[in-house]
Amino acid sequence: MTVVVMGAGLIGLATLTWAKAKGATAVVSELAEGRGELARELGADVIVNPRAQNPADRVREMTGHNPDLVFECIGVKGTLGQAIGMVAPRGQVVVVGVCMEPDTIYPMVCVTKELSVQFVLGYDPMEFRQTLDYIAGGDIDVEPLITGEIGIADVPKAFETLGDPEGHAKILVQPALG
Repeated sequence: MTVVVMGAGLIGLATLTWAKAKGATAVVSELAEGRGELARELGADVIVNPRAQNPADRVREMTGHNPDLVFECIGVKGTLGQAIGMVAPRGQVVVVGVCMEPDTIYPMVCVTKELSVQFVLGYDPMEFRQTLDYIAGGDIDVEPLITGEIGIADVPKAFETLGDPEGHAKILVQPALG
């Protein structure tokens, strides 16, 4: 299956690692070049800058049809509508990104395409166990996601750093020794 992962922030990158662990071909849509390179390191088959090319166009070039599964991992007004627009008829959109403002979609597009749109939040204990099993078994490599380590005193500065999409993905906070 070829999937589109919209966004290569930490959530999008984690989604990408799962898609690859499950055997999918993954097209990642990302504006920031640094995040795109990190997605490539994590196994993305294709990186698309959505300002230059529609990710669905790239999937059609590869497979002859629109993606059957789109993960919306951006959470910005308008991106859910984009995901709905690019997914194939009878496809699925999984909304992982959290948009914090009202957004507009056209339900008739979902109806005529007979789409499944699923919103997800959090993780249950079984998902944690499965994730740990995949990491322990080497099916998912989290090392590339860890782009920095800091002490507790540096936490405020780290929040500023994480605001730059070209900077870090995941910064680990080392416990204070003492």
